[in-house]
Amino acid sequence: MSSPSDDDRTRAGHRTQADYTGGVYGSLLAASVVLGAGSLGEFPRTELVLLLLLTGLLFWIAHVHANLFGARLAKEVLDRRVVLHVCREEWPIFKAAVPPAVAVAVSPLLGLDVSGALWLALSVAVAGQIGWSVAAAVSAGASRRLLAATASVNLLLGLLIIGLKIVLKE
Repeated sequence: MSSPSDDDRTRAGHRTQADYTGGVYGSLLAASVVLGAGSLGEFPRTELVLLLLLTGLLFWIAHVHANLFGARLAKEVLDRRVVLHVCREEWPIFKAAVPPAVAVAVSPLLGLDVSGALWLALSVAVAGQIGWSVAAAVSAGASRRLLAATASVNLLLGLLIIGLKIVLKE
């Protein structure tokens, strides 16, 4: 049996890994939301900000639910500590939606029209996705080769989303 300090380190290490995983996932989710936001109504920027934040929040809730009522339910009692731990562990899914939403919100200050705001939000989401993946690799002590590989894979995923946006004609 491991000592409490070993358990604490294991939980902290798992949380860090989950944080980065959630960030990458959340950034990819945000980019996908921007991609699908082709038919916005009378207040497109407000609608896109809300769409990004609410989608991030709903996916966070879905992940918390799946984590709590999936494997954990069979293995441990769901007390307040466990629930709060899972909520914190999955929070980066929502956090990753915030930078693209902020990009849309400040886009008028940059002189961007709605199309420009969409492209800015998409760029921010892809940059976040790459950033989260590189941060995860750095945190794990990965080699430079692995850092380059994870950045490349996430850049490729981002470029695929951008390509889809181009094909779908904004």
